[in-house]
Amino acid sequence: MTASTRTERSAGSRIANVGLWVLQVVMAAGFLLAAMGKFTGAEPSAGTFDAIGIGDWFRYLVGGLEVVGVVGLLVPRLAGPAALALSGLMVGASLTQLIVVGSGVALPVTMLVLSLVIAWGRRSGTARLWAALTRR
Repeated sequence: MTASTRTERSAGSRIANVGLWVLQVVMAAGFLLAAMGKFTGAEPSAGTFDAIGIGDWFRYLVGGLEVVGVVGLLVPRLAGPAALALSGLMVGASLTQLIVVGSGVALPVTMLVLSLVIAWGRRSGTARLWAALTRR
């Protein structure tokens, strides 16, 4: 590998890293807004959770998990695992919108895809964290 090839790769890596950070901040803001809607009982969140029929505790739990995910997205070592966890929440949200509500899957599916982009982009950090936790 030549020096110019290494420089081009490192410049590309820096651009990708900055792009991921921008996406992480935007997604953190989106998930924080969604969590605040759950905590305040704003529509359509309250109606959706009423339709689920489990109770308000579940709405607060999901909002709390979103806040934890927001914090994780903004901590470099936790960004990948947080994005994976938020992806799981968005799978549940997409299925709920499709099955329980019967419409409106565009937003949760978009947030799912963007969370997966972050998880993929931060996969090396996730692997390093996993190795450190399992001592491998």
